[in-house]
Amino acid sequence: MGLITQAALVQAVIDVNAMSHDQKVRLADEVFEHQPNMLASILVLPRMGVSMAQLEVPLHILLVTFQAMKRSGRTWPIISEAVQETCLQRLTARARFNDGLPDQLATKVVKQFCDEHPERYLLAFAYGYLGDHDLLSVRTDAEKFLLLAALNLVDCVAFAAPQP
Repeated sequence: MGLITQAALVQAVIDVNAMSHDQKVRLADEVFEHQPNMLASILVLPRMGVSMAQLEVPLHILLVTFQAMKRSGRTWPIISEAVQETCLQRLTARARFNDGLPDQLATKVVKQFCDEHPERYLLAFAYGYLGDHDLLSVRTDAEKFLLLAALNLVDCVAFAAPQP
């Protein structure tokens, strides 16, 4: 089981949803201070065609993720660019593997991945939030980059989790 509990994640969602714009900016500054590469992986998305309106979705996921990391009570190491790249390679490899599978088998593989993910509550939140904003269909390259960046955040958090 992951370090981010369901309760910590729920409280992080409540915290971020209750924040004013200025409070979210301060939280983003805190993300920059403690996890600059995570912030950079989201802020680069407009260069890949992601609109400013779409950018709000992965930014929200990032803020909730960071707040949940804080609420975990652990000190997280800085997630490096190398960790991000490793996780992105694994994420895209899984996507390619699933791409050729029959629908029923692909669904089973995805369910197994989600059930066994080290940070499954965070993963469920990210998928849910992306789905709520109709960003799981990947109709454009911009949506593909947005989806990969958001899901890679979750994998990076799981990969870099501090040891108990």
